[in-house]
Amino acid sequence: MKVSSINVVSEISQKDFNEKYFYPQKPLVIKGLADKQIAGEKWTIDYIKNVCGEVMVDVFDNNNKNSASAFTTPDLKMKFSKYVDTIIDDKPTTLRMFLFNMFKCKPSLRKEFPCPDLFKGVLSRAGFMFFGSKGIKVRIHQDMDFSNVVLTQFYGRKKVVLIEPKYSDLLYKLPYNTHSLIDLDNPDYTKYPGLRYVESSECVLEHGDSLYMPSGYWHYITYIDGGFSVSYRKLAHSINDKIRGFVSLCVYMPYDKLMNKILGDLWLVKKENLAEIKAEKAIQKIKEGYDKLSDVQLQHQ
Repeated sequence: MKVSSINVVSEISQKDFNEKYFYPQKPLVIKGLADKQIAGEKWTIDYIKNVCGEVMVDVFDNNNKNSASAFTTPDLKMKFSKYVDTIIDDKPTTLRMFLFNMFKCKPSLRKEFPCPDLFKGVLSRAGFMFFGSKGIKVRIHQDMDFSNVVLTQFYGRKKVVLIEPKYSDLLYKLPYNTHSLIDLDNPDYTKYPGLRYVESSECVLEHGDSLYMPSGYWHYITYIDGGFSVSYRKLAHSINDKIRGFVSLCVYMPYDKLMNKILGDLWLVKKENLAEIKAEKAIQKIKEGYDKLSDVQLQHQ
């Protein structure tokens, strides 16, 4: 698998962002974007703990992996302060939090970190927090609504691997949901030969850094340290991605959960078989392209 770095800037205008990244759907790291707001200096892990400490939160255990469908049901409920202690200790655990609606719990936080100007739109008021302990890995997936995302890191370091949606079949995407079963840390090219044709890009986010992830991009995240980040969303730029997001949320996800409930492991096996068939077709198409290119080259010799 070919790996490249994501473009990095320290400053960018709205015009350049739209023309070079948003419209063509290319990822970008913006260094220190959070430092332009109150949260950049104020949001330490202790500060967030003090503000949200008494809030009861949903916590997910990475050991309880549900490969057949998306994570929706929490494994634990606890006070936010108790969970954050696992991050402060910076010891490996399997517990993480995601899609924590911080502004609903503590509206005052919105004033300290509103949606960055570059990314404002109809979803600007919906900010979500993501927390993980050292060593936590978030399985490779696409976001179900196919929105664009800007992810800002506030504590600790986080490695993010991005893959364009055009490689979905080669990633053995499971039908009716937005993830696959591959392990990017230990790619099995024998079992999943399509991975040989996939290209990815990656970065490491530090405090204050923001990553723009275009609509439908696959992302695989590793918490290098215990830490947290905040995401804002913006509707997909293209009509096709808007429709894809609607169908994913309102049709595919409910259907997938229903079939998983009815058929259990048999449903997962069926989806895996379909994913392998699609991958084989994608591989064959690539090989045919290589053959045509070779024929053209021979004709010009």
